[in-house]
Amino acid sequence: MSILTILLNIFLPPLAVFLKHGLGTTFLISVILTIIGWLPGVIHAFIVNK
Repeated sequence: MSILTILLNIFLPPLAVFLKHGLGTTFLISVILTIIGWLPGVIHAFIVNK
């Protein structure tokens, strides 16, 4: 995982997921989790962008 991906996972989780997987269910899950709370969105982004 590159430094850019790690920083995006922390600061903008949906953007990191979008850049890796594009629009789809993974992106929507990331957006929903980030809206619910920032930490669930970050955790999801790190899991999805291994």
